Amino acid sequence: MTMTDPVSDLLTRIRNAGAAKHDFVDVPSSKLKLEIVRILKDEGYISNFILNKDNRQGMIRIQLRYARKAPVITSLERISRPGCRVYKGKDDIPSILGGLGICILSTSHGVLTGKQAKEKGLGGEVLCSVS
Repeated sequence: MTMTDPVSDLLTRIRNAGAAKHDFVDVPSSKLKLEIVRILKDEGYISNFILNKDNRQGMIRIQLRYARKAPVITSLERISRPGCRVYKGKDDIPSILGGLGICILSTSHGVLTGKQAKEKGLGGEVLCSVS
């Protein structure tokens, strides 16, 4: 069965694993998912991730991060969906929780956080928000 929104599936798996207090979560790999997970690690929302390659698609094993037995990721929301794409210019990139959270954008220079996109003067498709 084909999946219509793999990014939503990634975000839902991370959200559910955090709510269930799991240490790891495995998701099918893709280039876009790998970039989103890399940004989550760089921003400190997850501890680590490992790409397990096999003869097929591969799996990303994500190690979740907790602070005082509570998940670091409190909110993980998909903004742009396959049925309703959301694009923002460089001046309209949303600020999440007054700068305490991040938004992840797909730009012409790759997948970036909202802050990185503003610094480079780029707009793009707003994939998700994390706080």
